[in-house]
Amino acid sequence: MSQKNIFPFLLLFLFVSSATSFSQTKKKRRWADMIDTTSKANSTLLCEDFIYKSNIKTVQLHDESFELSQPILNLDSDGKLVLSFDDLDADTKNYMYTLIHCSADWKVDDLSTADYIDGFSDNMIIDYKFSFNTIQPYTHYKVNFPNDNMKITKSGNYILKVYQDSKPDNLVLTKRFMVFQNKVSVVARVKPASIIEYRTFKQEIDFSVFHSEYPITDPYQDLKIVISQNNRWDNVKTNLKPLFVKDDELVYDYDDVNVFDGGSEFRIFDIKSIRYHSERVKNIVIDTSGNHVELQPDEKRSFKRYASSIDMNGNYLVHIQEGNNSDIDADYCYISFFMAYDDAMTDGNLYVAGAFNDWKFNSENKMIYNPKRFGYECTLYLKQGYYNYEYIFIHNSEPEADQTFIEGMHQETENDYTIYVYHHLTGTFYDQLIGVKRLNSVKDR
Repeated sequence: MSQKNIFPFLLLFLFVSSATSFSQTKKKRRWADMIDTTSKANSTLLCEDFIYKSNIKTVQLHDESFELSQPILNLDSDGKLVLSFDDLDADTKNYMYTLIHCSADWKVDDLSTADYIDGFSDNMIIDYKFSFNTIQPYTHYKVNFPNDNMKITKSGNYILKVYQDSKPDNLVLTKRFMVFQNKVSVVARVKPASIIEYRTFKQEIDFSVFHSEYPITDPYQDLKIVISQNNRWDNVKTNLKPLFVKDDELVYDYDDVNVFDGGSEFRIFDIKSIRYHSERVKNIVIDTSGNHVELQPDEKRSFKRYASSIDMNGNYLVHIQEGNNSDIDADYCYISFFMAYDDAMTDGNLYVAGAFNDWKFNSENKMIYNPKRFGYECTLYLKQGYYNYEYIFIHNSEPEADQTFIEGMHQETENDYTIYVYHHLTGTFYDQLIGVKRLNSVKDR
């Protein structure tokens, strides 16, 4: 056969081979259909909670003593944090981790790693296990720190950075955590907002910083205060200055800048077991493509009265009932959300969010309007467990997340708050974290 006649067959062979390879890849990595195509480049470091590779799922960082704890360390204790994540490629890779010291406003500061790390600045993650008896195969990685190879010597904000193949620019994930020293004490309480028109649906955090044994020369310039609600970083209150300065007390008793929307108790769903339908599960289908869980339809509740319920204030817990080790026995599920709504909104977008996606708002968790069902839909790929979530509206002209548009807000809602006190000591190059106060809107009134 001449070369001219062979050419069409060669093209056909290459097309069939490419199609077969694509089909196999698609079948192997079915979870990749829902990745965020707008993710940042792997080489761009972000000082925030972020996943840079689509094969990485369920990234958790918490105190080793409690899975639902905040990633906060006391520099003067022996406490440790645990980082864990799943690699859906289900193979083994050379993952390394290091720590980056940041300022109070989460920017890389001028400290070198030798200034805040005693030991090796970069270490390999060697603890990994393969999933067992799951439709979605994965490799579960875990590391505890500080450890014998890496000890932390300074307080402040940190980014835990994981990268691949000894290439620091080949980023895998970043996670925030804080290290503090108790140099001041914080006394605080939560109450309904002082401003009359806000009183029924906003919560006010009043507090004082006592520093009798720690001199603060200029509290207006040297101190930075940050208040977070339910461990979120997208709506923190910052740049609070003392309202009154006494001998050893700084008073932050404002009526407006220290006020948060009360919100509503979080929506929940339970997929610790997919053998039966829990309260919020409408339907479960298990086939060769995976576990498919359809939740009960949700509805707007912005004008409803406050309803008390038990939740985890936006958090989530990975757990499986039918297994010995939730880290590797828990499977992944396609979770289908539906929010009933008469017409598509043209002035903004709706998202389903919670701690499970670090309160990010991107194409993965964006709700799409279905005119046939008269409502918004979204499907997420999540590991078995117990989840809190809510619907967030983001207006086209305002980047701030609006949880009240769908969820409503009430001053009675239970919320967790954390007050962070940072001090930039004159002559130093970093922000110390000299005090942390956790409080609850129900217990600390």
